[in-house]
Amino acid sequence: MREARIAWIDNAKGISVILVVMMHSALGVGEAMGGEGLLHWLVAFAKPFRIPGFFFIAGLFLSRAIDQDWRSYLDKKVAHFAYFYCLWLFIQWLFKSALRPGADPLTALGQLALALVEPFGTLWFIYLLPIFFVATKLLRLVPTPIMLLAAALLEMAPIETGWAVPDEFAARYVYFLSGYLFAPQVFALAESARRHPREALCWLLGWAMADTALAFSPSPSPSADYPNLASLPLVSLVTGFAGAAAVIAGAALLADLPSMEWLRYCGANSLAIYLGFFLPMAAARKLIVDHDLVDSVGLASLIVTMAGVTFPLLLHRVTERGRFRFLFERPRSFRLEPAESGAARSARQNAA
Repeated sequence: MREARIAWIDNAKGISVILVVMMHSALGVGEAMGGEGLLHWLVAFAKPFRIPGFFFIAGLFLSRAIDQDWRSYLDKKVAHFAYFYCLWLFIQWLFKSALRPGADPLTALGQLALALVEPFGTLWFIYLLPIFFVATKLLRLVPTPIMLLAAALLEMAPIETGWAVPDEFAARYVYFLSGYLFAPQVFALAESARRHPREALCWLLGWAMADTALAFSPSPSPSADYPNLASLPLVSLVTGFAGAAAVIAGAALLADLPSMEWLRYCGANSLAIYLGFFLPMAAARKLIVDHDLVDSVGLASLIVTMAGVTFPLLLHRVTERGRFRFLFERPRSFRLEPAESGAARSARQNAA
């Protein structure tokens, strides 16, 4: 039972991180090549639930840590992600700004300083997670209905300050909070899907049809904020939760398939993929576009997505026992408390 549960969790994280890499890859290739392919349709289909599902899954194991003393909690839930954000912010900044031909040093330094308060590029998820962790611990004594109602109202409110932190907090916190509050029900859902695969498959088919209809149907008054039915207030909340449940049910159905071990591996190393996909993705896209290696936008998007997923995994495997292990493993010197045991580390990595 325990192994199966770990398997579906890793599968769900794998699905989520691959969808994120796919989005950045397909949109970047489409813009560079001036067209769209099959992955663009998949990206549009996943948009209502891609990020909600990511945050929902991130909140599932919070109950194991939320009652820890503040020092331990801040070490695991704040310093951990702050370390990786600052490290990979510097790496991304080097390639995107500092080392770019003709870059102005003062402008580049200004971008680096700004990234301390305005999340940089693809790293905004890593920036926001510690804020969610701290907010939830501070509010844990607030009655659950009040917390959920307030978070839901924030998601539906048209909050657009221009600053990513409050905007994304308002739009995403309800999913993270719900993952924390309803973790037992989520585990029950996954187990039910595994026990009743036919019923789960029928539900997933119905969900996919509904999500497709909402994601590809324009809203009554289309705009940049509400381009389709799935983006409308309240509807977006429903599609976000329904999609998160679908990812979990699908991940549970795949948990017992040996052929999906690769997906479980991606999920177990989802942080490495998320941190490292930007450079191989950009390099693969530039190579394809500059040398006209592929004419099909869909095929080019697929190749770039595969590069964005596989190269970080290879880098992680190569560096995990060498001097560059700090790329994906926080050194002891950056911890707020003594180093944890191997068993504790394994438990934390499963919950990350």
